[in-house]
Amino acid sequence: MLFKKKTPTITGYTSNPALATVKPGWKGTPLDEDGLFINHEYPWKLDYGNVLKYPMHRNPQKEIKKHDTWRIPVIKDDQWLTDSTDKIVWLGHASFFIQLSGIRMLIDPVYGKLQVGARYSAMPVAPDKLLNIDYILVSHAHYDHCDKESIKLLTRNNPIAEILTGLKLNDLISKWTSNKIQTAGWYQQYQLDSGLKITFLPSRHWANRTLFDVNTTLWGAFMIEKDGKRIYYSGDSGHGSHFNDIGEFFKNINVALIGTGAYAPAWFMEPMHQNPYDAVKAFHATRAKTFIPFHYGTFDLSDEPLEEPEQILSKLNAEGKIENVLKILKLGEVFNL
Repeated sequence: MLFKKKTPTITGYTSNPALATVKPGWKGTPLDEDGLFINHEYPWKLDYGNVLKYPMHRNPQKEIKKHDTWRIPVIKDDQWLTDSTDKIVWLGHASFFIQLSGIRMLIDPVYGKLQVGARYSAMPVAPDKLLNIDYILVSHAHYDHCDKESIKLLTRNNPIAEILTGLKLNDLISKWTSNKIQTAGWYQQYQLDSGLKITFLPSRHWANRTLFDVNTTLWGAFMIEKDGKRIYYSGDSGHGSHFNDIGEFFKNINVALIGTGAYAPAWFMEPMHQNPYDAVKAFHATRAKTFIPFHYGTFDLSDEPLEEPEQILSKLNAEGKIENVLKILKLGEVFNL
């Protein structure tokens, strides 16, 4: 059964009945015939044959990576923690600090190394300085986005911080912390105070912690809204029409944080991550004003060199192929909103 290949079909839909679904006509998050979560546009199950093939395939960029010494620049000045201005700060890989109208949020906090490998970029701030956090957003269960030790540290230091995530991921996270957890299906809005709106949105991905719990928890993206400002965080995602759907439903997005890494080889990565060319298409589809890429340079998760996403994006930008603004951040660099 583990290695059986089949294309799943949508047989039902689910949501959190305690939360509002904001998109008219949206039936809910789709489920397959086994009751597992699946993408609404690209029904897909993990190909375990490819999982076994991937570590053994030949990487054509192996020698380039072997001699690659590039590292993301890191700014160690953490004064941004003490002022009340609206801002975004990239902390590495998929981790961000966001502050809007004094509300402090962290997305996908992962502050140490991964079980599968080393960390290639230093944290711009000591994790124990991340205090007075109101919300911790976790996009999905994969280890490079949902880290046990990071969440335990943050919730210990921020006991009133609420955790916002996808359906059923609370079953895992609640083992690590007693902080309040809200779970949402796609296009559902969390119950929050102070005029803050955060909506959980579709992405083209999957989720697991082991080979035996694939797609039992929901993955996704976030739209963060406060006082007329909108920030879109794509989570992990392959390319799809959901970017256009989000851009049509949420007008005037100020910033799109879009994953742009871990895309090679395409035969394995394309259903779950975007290369820089597709990430630019996704940015254009959202109609956002500014594109901030992430998901590269901190962990070595794929065939491409650590710097390649940034190199390609910079080249496309120089050629005038990126509409509006591309902003490549250093770690610890403040992007003011």
